[in-house]
This record gives sequence, structure tokens and C-alpha cells, in this order.
Amino acid sequence: MRRPVIAGNWKMHNTVAETTALVEGLLATRPPASVDVVVAPPFTSLPAAAMVAAGSPLGLAAQNVHWETHGAFTGEVSAAMLVELGVGWVIVGHSERRTLFGETDRTARDRARAAQRAGLTVIYCIGETLAEREADRTFAVLSSQTDGLGSLDPDRLVVAYEPVWAIGTGRTASPEQAQEAHAFVRSCLERAFSPAAAAALRILYGGSLKPSNAHELLARPDVDGGLIGGASLDVDSFSAIIRAAADRAAGV
Repeated sequence: MRRPVIAGNWKMHNTVAETTALVEGLLATRPPASVDVVVAPPFTSLPAAAMVAAGSPLGLAAQNVHWETHGAFTGEVSAAMLVELGVGWVIVGHSERRTLFGETDRTARDRARAAQRAGLTVIYCIGETLAEREADRTFAVLSSQTDGLGSLDPDRLVVAYEPVWAIGTGRTASPEQAQEAHAFVRSCLERAFSPAAAAALRILYGGSLKPSNAHELLARPDVDGGLIGGASLDVDSFSAIIRAAADRAAGV
């Protein structure tokens, strides 16, 4: 059984004070030890989150990282800067970075390699748009986006499948659609690494997972957790998803 990961991507939400309160509230729920729980506040709130979470099992992630160690890259942050803050995880290649800010498969892989060299665990995002799904190109897109991942360390890699058409739209992939995509991604990872490495690698669902559908989605054999957006901004809803992942880990 792969250990579930529930990661909250807070995007451009929460001031330092709001981040502190949310992390404190989450820790007060005593997240179960059977689940890797990770939060990704905005850059400005990472030091405060690290201070509150110090000594707890809560993982801290950044939402992006640059592929160079230093240089004239205005607005960017290096992996070493994140490690210095106590960050252990980083999200790379998120659909919003791809669609709004020009991220490509190549630059995402470059960021991931730099992050892993610094000791960070990468949550690497892939997924198709609505137009690509309607054109029956889902598998072609996922195959292309996983091509080249063999240059990464699978032991410091988590893949997040984001059906872009189900993010912030109110639409959600059915459990059957999610499982089909996750199983295909795992087959791609077998080619990138090895069958054994792919079997151990965790694949998260990142398309509007929430308390009402968490149990059903997480019950699928190749869905190993979730990359959560809006539902992670509320302690009660985020905790409910974490409990659903704990149920999966317990075989409930």
C-alpha cells in the first residue's frame, strides 16, 4: 500500500496572519500519522508556516522554484532559498503555471531537477485541457508530459494528475475517469523508470477533490491522494479529506 499524500495548494491566498491561523488550526486536528500532509502557502507566508509547523510532521511546500541556483531572474526563488526556510517539498508544472505563465514540459523538468538536487521532494503536475480531452488526446498529452521524467529521482517524486477541465469549474472527473488516467500515467512511469519504481510512486488527483467525493476517488487503486486547491483553505474541509485518505490507508 502506497502511503497517501494530501497536499494543500493555497495559491495566492492567505496573509502571514491567515497562514499562521490556518496551520495552527490544521495541527490542532492532529492529522493522522498514516497520511503525508503537506501545505503550500504563498512565498511570503513560508517562514511563518515553517515556524508554526516546526517539530510537527506537517510537510511544507513552495508553489514554484527556479532551475538555476542564483542569477538575474527577477521574481524567482531558488531551491537553496527554499531549503533555508525549512521547505521540504515543491510544486512544479502546475496547470496555472503552464497556461498563465508559459511553463513548458522542458522548464518544468528543469525546475524539478534543480529542486531534487537541493533535496526537495517534487510534486510534478500533468494533465489535459478540456479541448484535449474532447479531441480524445488525453493519453497522448499525458504520455508527452511524462516523457523525460526518467531523468528525475523517483524516490523524491510525486506526480499529480490535474484534469485542467475540472479545476475551478465545478466539474470533477468521475472515479472511473480518474482511475483510467492514473493507471495510464503509472504505465508511462514504468517506461520512464521501472515497473518496481512506478509501482511505488504516488500519483495524486488534482481536479476539485473535496470532502463529498474524497472517499470515492481515494478508493481507486491508483489514486494515492490529492493536490487540493480551494478545499484546503478551510480546516474542516481539508481535515475531512485527510481523514478520507487515512481510511484508504487503513483499508476502510
